[in-house]
Amino acid sequence: AIDVKNLEISYRCLKSFSIRKSLFQLKKSKVEVYEAVRDVSFQVPKGEIMGMVGRNGSGKSTMLRAMAGIIAPDSGTIDLHGHNVSLMSIGVGFQKKLSGRENILLSGMLLGFSEKQVRDKMDEIIKFAELGRFIDMPVKTYSSGMYSKLAFSITAVLESDIMLIDEVLSVGDAKFKKKSYRKMKELISNKNRTVVIVSHSSDTLRKLCTSLMWLHNGKIRMLGKTDEVLDAYEKFMN
Repeated sequence: AIDVKNLEISYRCLKSFSIRKSLFQLKKSKVEVYEAVRDVSFQVPKGEIMGMVGRNGSGKSTMLRAMAGIIAPDSGTIDLHGHNVSLMSIGVGFQKKLSGRENILLSGMLLGFSEKQVRDKMDEIIKFAELGRFIDMPVKTYSSGMYSKLAFSITAVLESDIMLIDEVLSVGDAKFKKKSYRKMKELISNKNRTVVIVSHSSDTLRKLCTSLMWLHNGKIRMLGKTDEVLDAYEKFMN
């Protein structure tokens, strides 16, 4: 379902500067480059649930955003073999000035569904999200928990071929966490759906994932069975 080859992604670290200083500076200041993902290659077979772990800044979210098509790699390739893909991540994918209802329509169409398909599922998405009257308020007024509820509900109900989940399962109230966890187990029981989960919750990864990738400083440190990789990662972190 997912085929990543020799992926390289870098960010330019731009520091603040004064216009006056830049006008009179003869030499251009050197721009620092941060390599977020460094020569990464891996495959995720159709129907697999792969987890991703690593310290903050190890390249996990960057990797997911590249797979979702949000950012382009500097080099290397990502082949999704024609499958449609959705990314659940706090702070990604919504137009802040639009209401939750309007964002459901926009997000669904960006995932490749027709307007009719999204409207047919609209009531189900709104019911699952449990946002009440806030569904018709601008998303910029939402808390992180409300944001995650809406993001999860859209992807869970519309059911794309490939689901990329960035810590969304760990956000929200206790009741919604249990509900989203049950829904996630239901979704990934479909042998044709492929899932990649980034999480700091060892319990979630052990229960849901069939394989695990450990990223360290932008490179794959270990890739294999969930328990083996997680045990090595936890030992390293301790």
